[in-house]
Amino acid sequence: MDQPVEKPHAEPIVASSARHLYPVILSGGSGTRLWPLSRLSYPKQLLPLISERTMLQETALRAATLGNGEVPLVVCHHDHRFLVAEQLLEIGVRARKIVLEPDGRNTGAALAVAALMLARHDPDAAILALPSDHHIADTARLRAALEIAHAAARAGRLVAFGIAPARPETGYGYIRRGATLDGVEGAFAIGQFIEKPDRADAARYVESGDYFWNSGMFVMPVALLLEELKRLQPTLLGTCMAAVAGGRDDADFFHLEEGAFAAVPALSIDKGVMELSHRTAFVPAAIGWSDVGSWTSLHELKPQDEAGNVLEGDVAIDDVRNSYVRGDGHFVAALGVSDIVLVATEDAILVAGRGRAAEIGRFVERLKGRNRPEALHHAKVYRPWGSYQTVVVGERFQVKRIVVKPGRKLSLQMHHHRAEHWVVVQGTARITCGDECRLLHENQSTYIPLGVTHRLENPGKLPLHLIEVQSGPYLGEDDIVRFEDDYGRGAS
Repeated sequence: MDQPVEKPHAEPIVASSARHLYPVILSGGSGTRLWPLSRLSYPKQLLPLISERTMLQETALRAATLGNGEVPLVVCHHDHRFLVAEQLLEIGVRARKIVLEPDGRNTGAALAVAALMLARHDPDAAILALPSDHHIADTARLRAALEIAHAAARAGRLVAFGIAPARPETGYGYIRRGATLDGVEGAFAIGQFIEKPDRADAARYVESGDYFWNSGMFVMPVALLLEELKRLQPTLLGTCMAAVAGGRDDADFFHLEEGAFAAVPALSIDKGVMELSHRTAFVPAAIGWSDVGSWTSLHELKPQDEAGNVLEGDVAIDDVRNSYVRGDGHFVAALGVSDIVLVATEDAILVAGRGRAAEIGRFVERLKGRNRPEALHHAKVYRPWGSYQTVVVGERFQVKRIVVKPGRKLSLQMHHHRAEHWVVVQGTARITCGDECRLLHENQSTYIPLGVTHRLENPGKLPLHLIEVQSGPYLGEDDIVRFEDDYGRGAS
């Protein structure tokens, strides 16, 4: 367990210029504790876990109701850019910019970059930092807590939101309540940070009533945040400044400069700034908060049957209690078990004791070390033009189902090691093969010889579905040479 970090006594508040509040949505997490549903290539914030909308979409819609109506700045991994952009488009939310991180560097870098970009636009800006994978049941109470937090920010504080603990949780950081801040009713100094205590200490914190979960949501004056980063984390700030200065705009996206960003230290804003600064505060917020960080927390959020079970998908049970059972793509049956998590996807099955759910993230890291593709990717792989799913893999061949969105097209490309056969199942395909371009309709097929330049397009208004049969000595996804690409991708 990390040692608790004592905070200085509350100092007199010095006014800050933080008049304008800008939502910053942090969408860089991997959500490995919700494996096998959440994976690196398609993490939990991009999934519809609580409602019909994804966690990112729920956060973006929530952000639109907060503050002074400013559109959000979104920070995400480069590989998720098209998924994020499309999910925002689906709900009619326009991002100020989608900032792309070449690699994850934790919340310190994400918020430093956001502050640098907003400072160029508005020196009176304040950040409302919203992780994209949180569930909040009571937006009205969040809005009320935000008013207090914004007042504390305007008065010169970096402000966290604290959640009254519902149980002795060992997976969260805790904040000990300090003195009341003069002039800001409902806001308190942060007396102490405790990072993920053991169960005995967590039970003591809950009993005392003076400790709150650290929600990971913040209100921060941009000028003050940059000042504290310069004082406390000069290397992090300097490398982020270089990544922003060397970055480039690309329509809705801002690409951070890869070389500079690689030198950014991986550090959370909590450890890098909030635990060290004397200009912090927190606001208790009874908002029905959950970070949906594990199967246990998802089990608690979902409606349960009379035996305490949450059942989702194609599931049948008998004599099952206090369990989460989910079938995505498979029929799942459970008999005579209790207190388990059972999740079946098309390519992986997880069975775990509910009490061990917090350990799934470490288990997935071991799977990565064994080069298991299931640790990183789903059976269905999403691309900006649509998706593909491997159906059968054999010696020197594999079969895929490909879906191309209306009006989208794959890159103009060729392969050194494989030939391809395409059969249209539904919709219309425009096929470029060498110098020939023609349309294919349902039940028609074509052959793409090895080494021939080709392209697949959907010129219609409905999704295009086709079956692809690949054959050859090597069938890896890195056997692609791209000549033209609408999405700025390289050769693989």
